[in-house]
Amino acid sequence: MKISIITICFNSKAFIQDALDSFFSQDYHNKELVVIDGGSTDGTKEILDNNQNKFGFYCSEKDAGLYDALNKGIDNANGAVVGILHSDDLFASTHVLSQVASNFSMEVDAVYGDLNYVKEDGETIHRKWISGEYKKGLFQKGWMPPHPTFYCRRGVFHRFGKYNTDFKLAADYELMLRFIEKEGISLKYIPKVLSSMRVGGTSNSSLKNRLSANKEDALAWKVNNLNSPVGFRLIKPLSKLKQFLS
Repeated sequence: MKISIITICFNSKAFIQDALDSFFSQDYHNKELVVIDGGSTDGTKEILDNNQNKFGFYCSEKDAGLYDALNKGIDNANGAVVGILHSDDLFASTHVLSQVASNFSMEVDAVYGDLNYVKEDGETIHRKWISGEYKKGLFQKGWMPPHPTFYCRRGVFHRFGKYNTDFKLAADYELMLRFIEKEGISLKYIPKVLSSMRVGGTSNSSLKNRLSANKEDALAWKVNNLNSPVGFRLIKPLSKLKQFLS
């Protein structure tokens, strides 16, 4: 089973080589890296050019943002399963893709695991996101899988659609809500840390962005004709408190 990993980037010179090396070091061999660069001008493109013979697909051109780039990656992926490795993130170990592959079966549409938020050094843990087993109704309590640990069969995107680019900060939440809560795809939880995410992602980079993402989280329910629980815009951020406590 081939696994396609999509890495999107724009002016990511500081960390992009770390992300590439994290993929190259995976001990699972039936894999490909799909790299979508938004036309970087800071030296990122030169790093990518030097590694492009190791990519399954690579382009560097202007795009319409994060989720447009992810959709472009899906369109150019060849694997049966698709996952995400952001340009400033790392796999938690060299065995992650092997663990992902071993947890797929004919009955499983997607798998997910746990995530560590780490500081710039890529090692010091800032907080832990232990997602736990999914049960119907958890989305109403603010639950979602960590997006960088979400590996989905490519056919699911063909059946239920890709990232909704009307969402600028929470299309990942909308997609997983649509796939899991609305369409009821089959999930399997891997109780291991699969990814390390450096703190400071786009949706969390400022209070304004966090509030905008929270607004989009609530909108995701509406566009999918799902009834969000009363007080959802408060419930979802409060659900993250346990990440700090853990």
